[in-house]
Amino acid sequence: MTTAPWRDTALPAAARVDDLLSRMTLEEKTAQLYGVWVGAATDGEGVAPLQRDMAAEHDWDELITLGLGQLTRSFGTAPVDPGVGARALAGAQRRIVAAGRFGIPAVAHEECLAGFTAWGATAYPVPLAWGAAFDPGLVAELGRRIGHDLRSVGVHQGLAPVLDVVRDPRWGRVEETIGEDPYLVGTVGAAYVRGLESAGVVATLKHFAGYASSAGARNLAPVRAGVREFADVTLPPFEMALREGGARSVMAAYTETDGVPVSADPRLLTELLREQWGFTGTVVADYYGIGFLRTQHRVAEDEAGAAHLALAAGIDVELPTLRCYGAPLVTAVRAGRVPEALVDRAARRVLLQKCELGLLDEDWQAEPRGPVDLDSAGNRALARRLAEESVVLLDNPGGLLPLAPGARVAVVGPRAADPLAMLGCYSFPSHVLPHHPGVPVGIAIPTVLESLRAELPDAEVSFAPGCEVTDTDTAGFAEAVARAAEADVCVAVLGDRSGLFGRGTSGEGCDVADLRLPGVQGELLDALVATGVPVVLVLLTGRPYALGRWAGRLGAVVQAFFPGEEGGPAVAGVLSGRVNPSGRLPVSVPRGTGGQPWTYLQPPLGLVGEVSSLDPTPLYPFGHGHSYTEFAWEAGTGAGITELGTDGSYDLPVTVRNTGDRAGAEVVQLYLHDPVASVTRPDVRLIGYRRLELVPGESRRLTFRFHADLSAFTDRSGARVVEPGALELRLGPSSVEVRHTARLRLTGPVRTVGPERMLRCEVVCEAVDGAADVLAD
Repeated sequence: MTTAPWRDTALPAAARVDDLLSRMTLEEKTAQLYGVWVGAATDGEGVAPLQRDMAAEHDWDELITLGLGQLTRSFGTAPVDPGVGARALAGAQRRIVAAGRFGIPAVAHEECLAGFTAWGATAYPVPLAWGAAFDPGLVAELGRRIGHDLRSVGVHQGLAPVLDVVRDPRWGRVEETIGEDPYLVGTVGAAYVRGLESAGVVATLKHFAGYASSAGARNLAPVRAGVREFADVTLPPFEMALREGGARSVMAAYTETDGVPVSADPRLLTELLREQWGFTGTVVADYYGIGFLRTQHRVAEDEAGAAHLALAAGIDVELPTLRCYGAPLVTAVRAGRVPEALVDRAARRVLLQKCELGLLDEDWQAEPRGPVDLDSAGNRALARRLAEESVVLLDNPGGLLPLAPGARVAVVGPRAADPLAMLGCYSFPSHVLPHHPGVPVGIAIPTVLESLRAELPDAEVSFAPGCEVTDTDTAGFAEAVARAAEADVCVAVLGDRSGLFGRGTSGEGCDVADLRLPGVQGELLDALVATGVPVVLVLLTGRPYALGRWAGRLGAVVQAFFPGEEGGPAVAGVLSGRVNPSGRLPVSVPRGTGGQPWTYLQPPLGLVGEVSSLDPTPLYPFGHGHSYTEFAWEAGTGAGITELGTDGSYDLPVTVRNTGDRAGAEVVQLYLHDPVASVTRPDVRLIGYRRLELVPGESRRLTFRFHADLSAFTDRSGARVVEPGALELRLGPSSVEVRHTARLRLTGPVRTVGPERMLRCEVVCEAVDGAADVLAD
């Protein structure tokens, strides 16, 4: 029997796909352009926006005779034992292969925002905690492990990472982001992509683009970002993750910008993404995003019109299930409403990716690879390490922390004894299990309370919840105050409950009007402080909350952003002193509950001044965090001005020494200040950093290799340029604390830069004796 050219692995992928397309009917080609979501709820509360209205039932046996593009969330829809799920997915793939004329498997995709969203899989810290760790190398390992777990059960594509840059912390999905700075988001996000792709899993960047800039911090609200904000804040993380991470898929955002929905915007999805950036992978719709062109945006009169707009814009795959790209699209093509060339273009991209994944090969097998363990000891160790690195010590003015080993400790608060306090909304227990009451969580999640008791076996630890997360009932205050009054120190564990679409205080669709602590937790904290017993505030949240009300009144403040299944031991380790805190804020912590939105990327008129009675200065700035040890910094630069061309580079050295009595990590941060430019610029912005772990007395020399490209911005014409003039490079442990400054003057002509510009600052790290390693983080 002669093998068809499209099955011949010796041929180039493009030739194979061209041969296959030439053999396919219109119906078979369109079948490659949608997913099917088996088991998705069509009534009640769902896990996708407007799922009840948009989900539909399909005849599976009839559908797969045409082939199938994607299988949606075989593991993330309902609780299923991972081994059983792997066998069921393999069985579904065999049925797809047997039913279709060409025997092409589907791409199976799953959510993997903070771990594989499957029952029994490791729940890692949320991306905001990744940002707090300032450790791209560790995040790359996280991506690799998650990718390995996905592939072990037959999943090909992961819907992560989220590369939205926080613009308003009231937005519910802040927990899913990496932070409020595009350089931090880009470097950490690209590392995750590298890890996921190294395991053979297609990483999907989301949400492209502008989703986090929605007006009023409302989920899916219109975006009113200006051209320069979009170009200089929103887009760079995606560009970095594509260029340096190698992501093979992009998800179109739900939102509209200046009246144009992303899902119908060829300037964004084709001209920018493909023609300018050179992207060759697949663009997938966010769940029901194509249908929303008709129902929410009202730019299409029917499903066929929505399909036409989305295909023309550049969306290749409709997710989570077919609605517009099925029969309505076929009918429209037959009637001449939609050019068949658009179907061919999308099908070619989908099939090229399937070819890359081996799904067009004759010897492809659907069987899962060996035994399935989605919460291995190695996974948990990584989850613990990332959680420990991400905990931020915001304040410790009197050295109250670490806690004394034999102290009387009152643990108070609604988050202290709840395992779910550790998890974000895209963890399986928070995302899916609320729809399946009575099903066990499936993984061990130690609480802060039990972890602290394990950390301090000689301490006398009492507990009272005080209140619930959102209830207004204060009946529990009396017991909580009594426990605190009897203790040497009170640990108040407060924060969020993650959920979806208003079913939590943080998470998708859980936007807030202001940044006060949820429910009556603020009043509980007031009552505890009033006892006169020193209070350590521990926050387990998905966003920053305003803490100015307690400034100067607390013994210490510890922030953890949903630190995952090992978050309890990590937080307790910081409290006990076993862990030396090294996290740094990826988002500013505001002083007041109002006066928002505010992030640190502000031009002069966005800062405090006499023209407004509102002071937006944060209580704790971006990049801030304390340690239990001390570090001395010594720069090797002079006080003069160095001149270099607008295409030049400059080395900025600094030596950091641990002057304390215990090992610790310093995060050295490099910021750019542009005193005069043709358009207003942020007062400072991050352009480089390096996490540096040092034992007592150890020194390391860092050299930040600044290139003039890192000063580029979008000018009045819309071009990205490097302008001549003065610049300041500022080294410090946060965005407001400057340890050393280098003054530069760029000379020569204005230089236009494109996608090939330098995106990151290379950092050389060497021991004082000369051994060196180079990192671009």
